[in-house]
Amino acid sequence: MGNYSTVTEFFLVGFSQYPELQLSLFLLCLIMYLIILLGNSLLIILTILDSHLHTPMYFFLGNLSLLDICYTSSSIPPMLSVFKSQRKSISFIGCALQMVVSLGLGSTECVLLAMMAYDRYVAICNPLRYPVIMNRVLCVHMAAWSWIIGCLNSLVQTVLAMTLPFCGNNVIDHITCEILALLKLICSDITINVLIMTVASIVLLMIPLLLIFISYVFILSSILRINSAEGRKKAFSTCSAHLTVVILFYGSALFMYTKPKSKVTKTSDELIGLSYGVVTPMLNPIIYSLRNKEIKAAMKKILSKHLHLWKT
Repeated sequence: MGNYSTVTEFFLVGFSQYPELQLSLFLLCLIMYLIILLGNSLLIILTILDSHLHTPMYFFLGNLSLLDICYTSSSIPPMLSVFKSQRKSISFIGCALQMVVSLGLGSTECVLLAMMAYDRYVAICNPLRYPVIMNRVLCVHMAAWSWIIGCLNSLVQTVLAMTLPFCGNNVIDHITCEILALLKLICSDITINVLIMTVASIVLLMIPLLLIFISYVFILSSILRINSAEGRKKAFSTCSAHLTVVILFYGSALFMYTKPKSKVTKTSDELIGLSYGVVTPMLNPIIYSLRNKEIKAAMKKILSKHLHLWKT
């Protein structure tokens, strides 16, 4: 096998150059993880319990919240273990599972955000036909294909990466088992891996982003044609939360996967990875709650109902 060796575990050394920050990072990530679980779980519960939220928009929002819970649960608990551990290791199988789940769910979110943009386009540009076009069957198919496409992409990329030989170096210079960091440890030719990753970045990052952009061009055009200022404000408010989430998610994802080689630095990669994997999922439910009157109303309704039952 020459210099090739069987790897049974990896060492995650992200932020190891800042040992004095390990405890602070542990506490910060733990607090953000608890906020992610609480916020996204609350959104899922509200969309299930309140009949007024049984619409395509909140169906997709429920999928996004579930996705964020699963995504962060695959990466943050191992990350917390790494911050507290002296050895900072993860098993080969554990690394593969973490990578397939995080890459799959990240890919799914790219497609799902494009589906949500299409939903907003139909709601604002074709309001009279909205219930007919965005029927339950179509919504389920759109959400299902988002999950299927994301999972297939992650399976292909993870299998191709984890079956290649490593050169005895099992130190991943990142805070999670991230595929770009892992590919640097492989001995053999990774041309196929890079090619597939490039195609996946175009299909799952650039094309959905282009579709989102086109959708919002039509949406803004329709909003500007609304005569009343109140009507324009109401129409834009239904899109502002989604647009904010798109900017946060795609901004970090594009920087991570499409940045020039000359811009690669260890610290910037780690910070963007932290933003991409922790900060954005934490902000999603906060953004949708703050920008959405229906979510606030549903929350007040559920709380008042349970408070009344508790008093009686």
